[in-house]
Amino acid sequence: MKHTVPALDSPISVPRWRSLLFVPSHVPRFVGAAHERGADGIILDLEDSVPQDQKDESRRQLSASVTKVGRKGAYVLVRVNRGLRALAADLDSAVIAGVDALVLPKTASAEWVSEIANAVSELERERNLAQGRIRFVAQIETPGALQSLSAIASAHPRMIAMALGPEDFSASVGGAP
Repeated sequence: MKHTVPALDSPISVPRWRSLLFVPSHVPRFVGAAHERGADGIILDLEDSVPQDQKDESRRQLSASVTKVGRKGAYVLVRVNRGLRALAADLDSAVIAGVDALVLPKTASAEWVSEIANAVSELERERNLAQGRIRFVAQIETPGALQSLSAIASAHPRMIAMALGPEDFSASVGGAP
């Protein structure tokens, strides 16, 4: 199941994920066993599933976690936080070899995607990583974002997928998740 994710200047190649497994990045036993689950992609979560007081340690362990979950060739994705300070810390930890995509929660605009893309490009250059290799999956979690789906989808060549974030979307419209 080993894969390659081409750089942005390569012909468009979109992974075919039949299953994505969210793994709380702060729980060593989940991280250690994730590669055995058979998922096409494993999402190391730095966002909602990680308690605030454990986020820094999750970031410090991210490189080792990426290696562990990718052992059997699954795509490795990292869900980052939305707030600027947390996002900056997450990008600093997550823009590394072995990460195939970033999951962007609460994506509301094309401009936000472009800003993140610029930051990731800068980090890739600084770290001598292939430019554009790390792709994006946008989570749509508000009704306002539905109005901007087309713009978000075409905001940057890194964007390869969008997904509805059902829990937050339900909460944002006053529904029960």
